[in-house]
Amino acid sequence: MIDKLIEKIQKTGAPIVVGLDPMMKFVPEHIKKAAFEEKGETLEGAAEAIWLYNREIIDKTYDLIPAVKPQIAMYEQFGIPGLTVFKKTIDYCKEKDLVVIGDVKRGDIGSTSLAYAAAHLGKVQVGNSMCAGFDEDFATVNPYLGSDGVQPFIDVCKEEKKGIFVLVKTSNPSSGEFQDRLIREGISAGTSADAGGIAFADRPLYEIVGEKVAAWGEQLMGSKGYSSVGAVVGATYPEQGKVLRKMMSKSFILVPGYGAQGASGKDLVHFFDDNRLGAIVNSSRGIIAAYQNDKYSQFGALNFADASRQAVIDMITDIDQALTNIGR
Repeated sequence: MIDKLIEKIQKTGAPIVVGLDPMMKFVPEHIKKAAFEEKGETLEGAAEAIWLYNREIIDKTYDLIPAVKPQIAMYEQFGIPGLTVFKKTIDYCKEKDLVVIGDVKRGDIGSTSLAYAAAHLGKVQVGNSMCAGFDEDFATVNPYLGSDGVQPFIDVCKEEKKGIFVLVKTSNPSSGEFQDRLIREGISAGTSADAGGIAFADRPLYEIVGEKVAAWGEQLMGSKGYSSVGAVVGATYPEQGKVLRKMMSKSFILVPGYGAQGASGKDLVHFFDDNRLGAIVNSSRGIIAAYQNDKYSQFGALNFADASRQAVIDMITDIDQALTNIGR
């Protein structure tokens, strides 16, 4: 699956993914009015509004982008009707030949992790039939239960030719509470040693996770030099991104934090290799709610999807200029 994502990035010239993370406050009033008139002010009405909103944004942007990233919590909040729209959105994006990254952040142990992997990336046996559940192309995975929480996803990816992005250094402000914690490791040489002569070094936890991602990735190498086991590293931490890019040289990096969270193109350059590959940058509300931004206010609520299209174009330009400025 990583090969398809790379091909789509090269074809569009857009190393970006649109985060389809709808909230009711983003949905224009005319969309809500139409949905509520049909289905009432109910969970079904809310889900219909989300679907109408998503569909119009997809229709206006799919030709510019390689991928989308629906965040499942934004659909789960509307219960079963919301999950139905999550699946409907995935299927519609696939009809448009977009790569779908399911932002589900799953991870558990043993059979539970295998069930999550089957639900989002694989198939489940029903009688004599094998049925796909949500059927995304990639899923985000939380690694903090260890290898036995990640390996089931890798096993399913091998069977289905799909991929995962493992959380390594996330973009949120408090990520450092755990991810930056220094872990003392015994090493063969160092500057300090205990009485027994064992040398130690302190490293942040995210580096140790990054090393594991690189190792897991050897199981799912594509033909273009990258693995279908990627990593999530926030654009809001460019210095850490430099370190992790070197550590995970064969791992594609999904980079959240652009736009609304404060990062811009110049913060992203070290996530890319010399061929402008190796990273795909996410923007969610900066694109899907662009019409609410003063920069795009001329479009108005009725033309909200046109504002989203322009935001995509501007994001592509920003990243392109940043990479050009450093000679890539």
